[in-house]
Amino acid sequence: MKGRVLVLDEIGGRQVAALMVDGQLEELAIDPADDMAIPGAICRAVADRPVKGQGGIFVKLPGGSGFLRQISGVAPGQRLLVQVTGPAEPGKAVPVSTRLLFKSRFAIVTPDAPGLNISRKIKDEDRRAELSAMAEAGMAGADDRLGLILRSGCLEAEDQAIAEDIAAMRGLAEAVLADISGPPELLVDGPSAHDLAFRDWLDPPVDDADTDPGSFDREGVTEALEALRGPRVALEAGGHMMIEPTRALVAVDVNTGADTSPAASLKANIAAARDLPRQLRLRGLGGQVVVDFAPMPKRDRHILDQVMKATFKTEGETNLAGWTTLGLYELTRKRDRLPLAGLLP
Repeated sequence: MKGRVLVLDEIGGRQVAALMVDGQLEELAIDPADDMAIPGAICRAVADRPVKGQGGIFVKLPGGSGFLRQISGVAPGQRLLVQVTGPAEPGKAVPVSTRLLFKSRFAIVTPDAPGLNISRKIKDEDRRAELSAMAEAGMAGADDRLGLILRSGCLEAEDQAIAEDIAAMRGLAEAVLADISGPPELLVDGPSAHDLAFRDWLDPPVDDADTDPGSFDREGVTEALEALRGPRVALEAGGHMMIEPTRALVAVDVNTGADTSPAASLKANIAAARDLPRQLRLRGLGGQVVVDFAPMPKRDRHILDQVMKATFKTEGETNLAGWTTLGLYELTRKRDRLPLAGLLP
């Protein structure tokens, strides 16, 4: 099916959300099977002990331990409000930050980052003026520490919905910031898969939504998930790449397949580079990624460099380190979700 389709279903009693774009899976969210902290959750924590040489400190969380990359101004025993920033790797503490974000579909309230801001994606000056007035009204009388960001979805949204989001996020932020005393406690849960989809995937708007039971089978999501279970990814012109995570890194190998034309390697490499961000995102893979592209002349590397920069431009915290002396391509990507292999039954 052409267009953007939001698909909501369940797997094993857990919420799962998918975004299909022109028949291809572009986004995926799956609730974890247990009670592990979901990214976005906000907790009251207690500072524990600093970690020498790593520039951080362990904190006590409800039911576990977190790691905060901050030591300055934090003393053992101190109460802190922290937000889970990503999944915990096996045997490691949950990564957390003291930079809190109270996020809804249209508004983000930002403690300790004051100011009223409108998404740069909104270019219409009249609409920006209207939103600025709404932001000022919604945050009137708020603590000076609180800032507000109005998201790009506000361009087409109804004013009433925006005002309600501002009020809800402001009220939640004020309540949480005042709840600093006591033992480690979960104060705000992270968004479920369905909540995340409605919050973050509707800009641009979807053309259709399928939320009835069996939607994954009808919309092709089940088939796409099956393809993600294996390491092989088919590319155009018969090429393929293999994506295989190890404990230390994610290894990617690009092959041309049966194509023996002079441009086969470059074509396969460009196809792999264009699809790699989506594959890593859907599979929940991050950290260090090493790509062994199909052999090609060094003079063609600049073409691939441009493709990699363009495709990873919107992928959040990604560092393209470039080529090694052995001809491999290295990059690092923030781990922002659990590996798919650990979520699928």
